[in-house]
Amino acid sequence: MNDIPLDFGDPADLDDLRRRFRAWLAEHPLPERGADEPLPTFLHRWHRQLYSGGWVGLDVPQAYGGQGLSALHQVAISDELGAGDAPGIPRIGYLAHALMEFASEEQRQRWLPRMLAGDDVWCQGFSEPGAGSDLAGMSTTATRRNDHYIVNGQKLWTSYAQYSSLCLLLARTDRSAPAHTSISAFALPLDRAGVTVRPLRAANGDDEFCELFLDDVRIEESERIGAEGNGWPLAMTTVSYERNALDTGHISKYGLLVERLRRAARDRRDELPDGLRSEIGRCFVDYEVLVAHAARRTAERLAGHTAGPESSYDKLLMTRTEQRLYETALRVFPEELFGNEGNGNEGGELFGEYLYSRAASVYGGTSQIQRNIIAKRVLGLPSAR
Repeated sequence: MNDIPLDFGDPADLDDLRRRFRAWLAEHPLPERGADEPLPTFLHRWHRQLYSGGWVGLDVPQAYGGQGLSALHQVAISDELGAGDAPGIPRIGYLAHALMEFASEEQRQRWLPRMLAGDDVWCQGFSEPGAGSDLAGMSTTATRRNDHYIVNGQKLWTSYAQYSSLCLLLARTDRSAPAHTSISAFALPLDRAGVTVRPLRAANGDDEFCELFLDDVRIEESERIGAEGNGWPLAMTTVSYERNALDTGHISKYGLLVERLRRAARDRRDELPDGLRSEIGRCFVDYEVLVAHAARRTAERLAGHTAGPESSYDKLLMTRTEQRLYETALRVFPEELFGNEGNGNEGGELFGEYLYSRAASVYGGTSQIQRNIIAKRVLGLPSAR
């Protein structure tokens, strides 16, 4: 399941790129993670190692520190990493493309090279306690004061903000305008006065998610990205890249587990109950549908289609695939419920992935909200009365 069969013409050099990357990876393997090294610190070292080899920002213009290639080239690298069960390309592609589309030339020159190199670490300040899935309902405000803004509010689920230096922040700049046209985007330095970051520990033991408190924080006009009111289209561009399983390397990672389940269904045919073998079949179908859809979405992007409400399909398909896959895997491999010691005090890696998958139907917009978006904004169905 290594080379994903995309349904559009691959560049002639794509196979060569894969071969060169495999050779580089053999000479520059994944570094060892220190016993007490936080995961984001380890991933940042991996980011810098990939960047040093020229494998980050392949689809970003050379003027901004990238390689000036196509989205398919970056997808191929993500695919190879996923197939090797290695951490993927740093998840900055969706932020980089948002900056390329909405930031000024001066901002692109200032932020993109440092982002790609890992000199600046970015996080997203989108969701709020009262506006997670319904992003347009956010209450964080940025009040204009001559040449700057004063920001007040709270963000939630801001991944690894405690390890970040900049935050792509959304805030409401016009309380009188419609929800989707009153949101603006900013690049907020997290060491700014009035910013408080508080990590939250999740069920799997990670402190990935953070609360972000903003109390009379000053943001300069030069730190606004795009025009006032352009925050919503910027956010939709961001999530469209974030939700494409080809961009993130999830396709190949899922594929490894699907193949493992397929082998178990074959080798343990007499041991596994019929219902469980049928569930493995459903996992395979979900995976193939996701592969086909992700390939189509990439083809649309290459053809110049802009992001829209259709990205809600991407989110629903990824959620269904991931949750069913890890739930089924735990039933097939119950011995991996616990860690190597098997004493019940610490879950194994598969169990950790299962726990994380449960949040897939919540983060990035709940599945219910995604279905509402599809019903209203894609299918044009009337609202319930």
